Amino acid sequence: MNLTTPALLFPAISLLMLAYTNRFVVLTNVIRQLSDRDLDDTRIIERQIDNLRLRLSIIKGMQTCGVAAFLLCAIAMLLIFIGQHTAGEWAFGTSLLLLASSLVLSLWEVNISTKAINIELEKIERRRSRK
Repeated sequence: MNLTTPALLFPAISLLMLAYTNRFVVLTNVIRQLSDRDLDDTRIIERQIDNLRLRLSIIKGMQTCGVAAFLLCAIAMLLIFIGQHTAGEWAFGTSLLLLASSLVLSLWEVNISTKAINIELEKIERRRSRK
C-alpha cells in the first residue's frame, strides 16, 4: 500500500459528511416546524418525537464514525509517509471499518425516516376519512 491508497477515500468521505450534515439540517428544520404546529393529535406527535430523537442519535453516530474514518485516513497517510507502513495499514483498515459503520447507520436512519413519513401519511389519511 502506498500513500495514494488512503488519499483515494478523502473525496468520498468529504461528500459523505456533506450528505450527513444535510440530513441533520433537514431534521432540525423538521423539529422546528413540529414545534410550531398545532399539536392536536398527541399520539402521533409523541411517535414523531420518539422517531426524531432516535434519528438525531443515529445521525450523531453517522457523523462521529465519518469524522473518525476521515481522521484515521489522514493518520494512515502520515504513518505511511514516515515509513510506518504496518501501522498505516492498520489505521487505514480501521478507517474503512468506521466508514462502513457510518454507512450502516445511514441506512438505518433512512429506514427510520421512512417510518416518520408513514406516520405523516397516517395523519393525512385520518383527516381524509373525517371529511
